[in-house]
Amino acid sequence: MIPSRRPPVDVELVIPAFNEALRLPRTLQAAVAFLARAPWSSRLVVVDNGSTDDTAAVARRLAPTGLVEVIGCTRPGKGAAVRCGVLTSTATWVGYADADLSTPIDTLTAALSHLERGAAAAIASRHVAGANLVVAQRPLRRVGGAAFRALTWRLLPGIHDTQCGFKVFRREVVQRALIQCRDSGFAFDVELLLRIRAAGGEIVEVPVRWTDDRASRLNPARDGLNAFRSVLGMRRVLR
Repeated sequence: MIPSRRPPVDVELVIPAFNEALRLPRTLQAAVAFLARAPWSSRLVVVDNGSTDDTAAVARRLAPTGLVEVIGCTRPGKGAAVRCGVLTSTATWVGYADADLSTPIDTLTAALSHLERGAAAAIASRHVAGANLVVAQRPLRRVGGAAFRALTWRLLPGIHDTQCGFKVFRREVVQRALIQCRDSGFAFDVELLLRIRAAGGEIVEVPVRWTDDRASRLNPARDGLNAFRSVLGMRRVLR
């Protein structure tokens, strides 16, 4: 069941979380501290994606701040969790961030400045001028990432990084695109950006300071191959 819509705020940041009880406290504390000082009204929406640990309980401990809400999504996959959080938003701007906060929360300031100037989407990028890899990925991940970027470039020319897990949108634009999206896996971001651009929306990349989390659950063999297959399928659909 899709949760009911929440009261409007200026910006909502959705955090999809599956068994993130260990990493989530640091992420939420940093995000709450930043948002409490920010000039916009805001909310963090933790989407518990069928966790079997204390993810939901950990997130609810910060609910009294008024900046954190926890909802559930039983359908597996990051795309499903993001869809659940974003489609129930009534914020002016809504986006999502990874539970490890590899992209600093203060990236939100630059992202919103682009949206205020009319962009449909402002996405964090590790591969544009000004970006800084504080801790880079392991060699195998870097090779796989380069191959994936080469593939997605054909679909989204001009976009250097579809997979960095921090993206913010004009709500009405992203909700229209999400209704059409079918992928719920690691290629979810590609399809979402494709649909936004196909509708005429401007996508701006924001250079970020990025830190690889070695506890990432991405399996390069399994998840990487599935993502490649999904993107190849998108190419066929477009043709």
